[in-house]
Amino acid sequence: MGAYVLRRLLLIIPTLLGIMILNFGLTQFVPGGPIEQYIAQFEGEGDVFEGFAGSGDAGVAAADESEAYAGSRGLPPEFLEQLEIEFGFARVVCEDGFTGTPDLANPACEKETIGIIERFGIMMWNYMRLDFGDSYFRSIGVMELVLEKMPVSISLGLWSTVIAYLVSIPLGIRKAVKDGTAFDTWTSAGIIVAYAIPGFLFAILLLVLFAGGSYYQIFPLRGLTSDNFDQLSLLGKIADYFWHITLPVLASTIAAFATLTLLTKNSFLDEIKKQYVITARAKGLAERKVLYGHVFRNAMLIVIAGFPAVFIGVFFSGSLIIETIFSLDGLGRLGFEAAVARDYPVIFGTLFVFGLIGLVVGILSDLMYVLVDPRIDFEKREG
Repeated sequence: MGAYVLRRLLLIIPTLLGIMILNFGLTQFVPGGPIEQYIAQFEGEGDVFEGFAGSGDAGVAAADESEAYAGSRGLPPEFLEQLEIEFGFARVVCEDGFTGTPDLANPACEKETIGIIERFGIMMWNYMRLDFGDSYFRSIGVMELVLEKMPVSISLGLWSTVIAYLVSIPLGIRKAVKDGTAFDTWTSAGIIVAYAIPGFLFAILLLVLFAGGSYYQIFPLRGLTSDNFDQLSLLGKIADYFWHITLPVLASTIAAFATLTLLTKNSFLDEIKKQYVITARAKGLAERKVLYGHVFRNAMLIVIAGFPAVFIGVFFSGSLIIETIFSLDGLGRLGFEAAVARDYPVIFGTLFVFGLIGLVVGILSDLMYVLVDPRIDFEKREG
């Protein structure tokens, strides 16, 4: 098993590199960039998309970038050149023998554009040294920004996953035992309905019913905590936290437990029909002993072992719409805002970190399989 884990760890390097190359390359073909976004914000246009959607002049601006910067945009070219340097698209190069501080105002110095390949190499070298840079538009480090938004994503991801498992596993086992009965039929209908309801639509329904809409004012409308959170006692803080997180977690869980329930049911049905279960029943073992002493471990292999991957998936994906509906500032909104603003340090820094964590969690998932069922040997399978 040690050799398998080592091989998987070594594969992280080329896999992560491929992820970064692919995404870095794609951004080069997307219209607009951080400088165009800065100009759009400066002129009060909102974001760079409005400039591209507004008229055909955007094509001309994209074709002649320097003219777009210095022409009708109304910003001095010296400022835009300095902005390119600060964003890492260019650098100041001075003549040989120059001993002063590199400055574009000096006749001996000039701006030199940094090529795409070189920019990518500089970025990856910095990431290897765990230097993820600062956001272009927020004046804060990328990791500081991620840590600031992480409590919301952890709250949604952790509790959604836990609730999904707590509901799905008992319900799936019960459906397997009662397969074909009225209970199985009605619960299947409920699961289908829950799966068909979009999370954002269910979130709006919860707001209308329980957050001061047309009916009851039971839960708060926005935020993860109350304004007076710091003044509350420990128990008060815990209660306030769960009071705020109840509706967002329910909205993000509604469809998640459907797939897990059916997976649990099908796993149990497959195991119940096997010979060892028939033998255990023939020996006179109680049905509960058969189900939880023999069937459970084999049936739950794929469900329990997949817990790390499920949690990371919910945690990273985060529901942008649900965060927006409940006014939660999490990683979902951070990713969307970074993409709209072309905030490359945030986009690529978070992509690198999350990609690395995702690959490591894939290895942990394999180890969970071995922990649940020691008979599994990935080395023999590879051979």
